[in-house]
Amino acid sequence: MERTPGEEQHARWRLVVAVDGSEGSREALLWSGRLARVMKAEVVAIHTVERPAYAAVYVPWALGPSLGDWDEQWQEWVDRVRGRLIDTWCRPLRDAGIDYRPVVLEGGADDLLSYVRKVGGDFLVVGRRGLGGFRELLLGSFSQRLIHHSPIPVLVVPDAEFHANKRGVTPSAMASTV
Repeated sequence: MERTPGEEQHARWRLVVAVDGSEGSREALLWSGRLARVMKAEVVAIHTVERPAYAAVYVPWALGPSLGDWDEQWQEWVDRVRGRLIDTWCRPLRDAGIDYRPVVLEGGADDLLSYVRKVGGDFLVVGRRGLGGFRELLLGSFSQRLIHHSPIPVLVVPDAEFHANKRGVTPSAMASTV
């Protein structure tokens, strides 16, 4: 069941999961769902979006003289991302009847950590790698920032392939289990 960001009522435990559409974040979301079921917890699925720093310089050239055009296009894109978060990325939680709240947050890792403090998160769940620029060898830079600066415990979830190899199961067989 989806909750709106302003709702006061919440479960005893609150699991905050960083979601970006990558395989790593999908696995983190599935783990959050499994934990939420056992703990009777709420899952807060957060996707962060950052405005490009170069927008103010290039917007007049690319979109014409109005920054309003840029703001409107930015908001349309954020709304599409919110729709993807709710309709696609959080679908396993919805289908499993897990109590969840989808959040699109403007900013980066530090803003996500501020939000964690604000909502009283109990655990932060991240995938080992996300959709970062260089796809670092072992752990993405966004995940590293969250781990090193989080005010709450962080669970880092390996990719589905890791779990499948360990258990002798194909990743696709594991994908549907929340």
